[in-house]
Amino acid sequence: MEQESLARSIAQHPLVAGMSDEHVDFLSGCVRNARLDEGQFLFREGQRADELYLIRSGKLALEIHDGARGTIVAETVGGGDALGWSTLFPPYRWELDARGVHFAHLFAIDGACLRAKLEADHDFGYAFTRRLLNEVHSRLQRARLQALDVYRARP
Repeated sequence: MEQESLARSIAQHPLVAGMSDEHVDFLSGCVRNARLDEGQFLFREGQRADELYLIRSGKLALEIHDGARGTIVAETVGGGDALGWSTLFPPYRWELDARGVHFAHLFAIDGACLRAKLEADHDFGYAFTRRLLNEVHSRLQRARLQALDVYRARP
């Protein structure tokens, strides 16, 4: 019964919304609920990327480190966003830090389980990857706009 409840909950997340019930049920076998407190790190740069995260609520800062300027918040993500696609690509290592800005509820999708399911069912793999690429595209667009703002601010 708990798995059914989890499947219903994850089906509400924008990354999963609109997927067939069969695909949502298939995915839910890889999912667990997670939480992140304010100031707590979800992951750190260089650590093994074991999970993909779907943010239900709260806010997280994605941070990069610069030797001259220290820690820089590259982006803030929140409810409805996904992060952690490094779990899908070798060498499966985080390329930045993710820290809680506000208490967050998340769905944590086991990376090895997800990769196996993407390979096992190509229809599911296509549906999921297409949705994830839309998320990646949106994040790249936001990064591009942010870069334009930074360069406009230079004298």
